[in-house]
Amino acid sequence: MTIKVGDRVPEGALAEFIETATDTCAVGPNSFQVADLVKGKKIALFALPGAFTPTCSAKHLPGYLALHDELKAKGVDEIWCVSVNDPFVMGAWGRDQGVDGRVRMLADGSAIWTRELGLELDLTARGMGIRSQRYSALLDDGVVTKLNIEESGQFQVSDAQTLLNQVS
Repeated sequence: MTIKVGDRVPEGALAEFIETATDTCAVGPNSFQVADLVKGKKIALFALPGAFTPTCSAKHLPGYLALHDELKAKGVDEIWCVSVNDPFVMGAWGRDQGVDGRVRMLADGSAIWTRELGLELDLTARGMGIRSQRYSALLDDGVVTKLNIEESGQFQVSDAQTLLNQVS
């Protein structure tokens, strides 16, 4: 069953490649519990089929980078990019795109959380395995307040401008 507005996001873990060590995070892949990440925060989340893919690299991620300041000005605490890739790939893609900490590049390497959301996409016939559908969501303390799921092969409703217009 697909998650919907009003639902709390499911428990799960996402991984992030950390570039600079801190007291709580080592350099390299670090696993985080979604429940801890969303607690008390407003999150602009967008998910996509894969890092380094054409639409994702040319439009989806760059749109959120371009509107980062506007999203933050409207009270968004963090912007997340989630993909069914490993944290090394997400970290490399973030470096390639010049993310510089403006967007958290979160990996759901085995699509476990994506499946819990009911937003998986089977691209096995195209040699890509199980991926994420393209979507965006606004989370408030872990509750979905906005959800924009793309039709297959489309990029019309999960873009940064659409989500920015929905943030109140």
